Amino acid sequence: MASYGFHSEAAEEYLVATQYYLDHASLLVAAAFVAEVEAAIQTLLASPTTWAIIEAPQVRRYLLKQFPYSIYYRWEPDQDRVSIYAVMHLSRRPNYWRERLT
Repeated sequence: MASYGFHSEAAEEYLVATQYYLDHASLLVAAAFVAEVEAAIQTLLASPTTWAIIEAPQVRRYLLKQFPYSIYYRWEPDQDRVSIYAVMHLSRRPNYWRERLT
């Protein structure tokens, strides 16, 4: 199976979102968020080309089902790797993650 990695800022977003749910909801909600993100990553690893390319170069988007977040990632077949560039809240600054592609 493929490997994966987070851009450092995407990892920080994931932590901040998890902490938000811990602080403003409950441990149960935060755990559900983490479980959905982790399940999404496993889905991406199993079938990384399922989701359409939405941005050059080869960036794809996976929408979470229960939380208003999406995962922006790129499949790198030569490395058998999924690189995650954003764990983005859907109602916040669109397209900010593009600067991470350079």
